[in-house]
Amino acid sequence: MARFVLIHGAAHGAWCWRDVLPSLQLLGHKARAIDLPSHGDDPTPAEKVTLDDYANAILAALKGPTIVVGHSMAGYPIARAAEMAPDKVAGMVYLCAYTPWPGLGMVQMRKLAKTQPLREAIRVAPDGRSMSFDPEMVKAKFYHDCPPGTLDYALPRLTPQGIRPMETPVDLHHTLTLPRSYIICNDDRAIPPELQRRMAAKLPPENVYEMETSHSPFFTAPDRLALILDRIAKTT
Repeated sequence: MARFVLIHGAAHGAWCWRDVLPSLQLLGHKARAIDLPSHGDDPTPAEKVTLDDYANAILAALKGPTIVVGHSMAGYPIARAAEMAPDKVAGMVYLCAYTPWPGLGMVQMRKLAKTQPLREAIRVAPDGRSMSFDPEMVKAKFYHDCPPGTLDYALPRLTPQGIRPMETPVDLHHTLTLPRSYIICNDDRAIPPELQRRMAAKLPPENVYEMETSHSPFFTAPDRLALILDRIAKTT
């Protein structure tokens, strides 16, 4: 049995793990998902949030050594949390997520890709401190292979995303000594799979997994995702 804490990506919330949590629990694990500050039910204004705010929220959710799963943007917050308190982190899983590279914030990491499929869907607020996704484009970018009803469930729950946390680099020290795994999503239309492979190449090859899904495997294939996380737990 392992402990998991699941961390959502940009504009999402704990709600996106709805179908994965019971699958992990059926496999004998303890699992929970949290809202990062300004997401889900958390009332913090998006423009006021920092990367350390995200990391502190993650650390507050860890009750003993825990495998922390970060989706998409959450690759940075989970790494920052691990740097702040490595003794609380049993392992990290990057689910089609950005992995911090020295000196680069997530915004800079995104620009390493040859294509920018998500750019056309981004709408920056007038003050430049937060962004959101065009509601007409979110199905094509995030949920194109998800079951019927997914868009109706997700769309009203999406929140503005603070830009400051995505511009902040993470200094890597403890993170590099912890078990790390990567799950590539081969039909991802938000983070190009070629960039995911480039980031995953810095991890041991036996710790890299692949899924034939969109950017939202928690909706498309929650049982399959839970089985991969179960396998990671058994080898961590």
